[in-house]
Amino acid sequence: MISKDQKKYLRSLLHTRGIIIWIGQNGLTENVMNEIEAALDHHELLKIRIRTGDNSQRDNLLEQICAKTGAEAVQKIGTTVSVYRPNRDKPVIRFPN
Repeated sequence: MISKDQKKYLRSLLHTRGIIIWIGQNGLTENVMNEIEAALDHHELLKIRIRTGDNSQRDNLLEQICAKTGAEAVQKIGTTVSVYRPNRDKPVIRFPN
């Protein structure tokens, strides 16, 4: 579980990051989940654009992503969600003290 200060720091990093994963009308397919897993291993912090459904469906997809990957939701703005999962072997993001 990441703290409020850590979430705030992660949100500040999101300003310079682009969308890495796009989820379209086919929803959360196995291929999309594989891409999310690979991107989390490499980047740790992802922006994901969900271009399907209404707000509650996007919330549901975000919950599914977090449950299946072990990531934590950092931010949700409109159709863009951001998730974080630290890489246990080679951490990329270091939190300030």
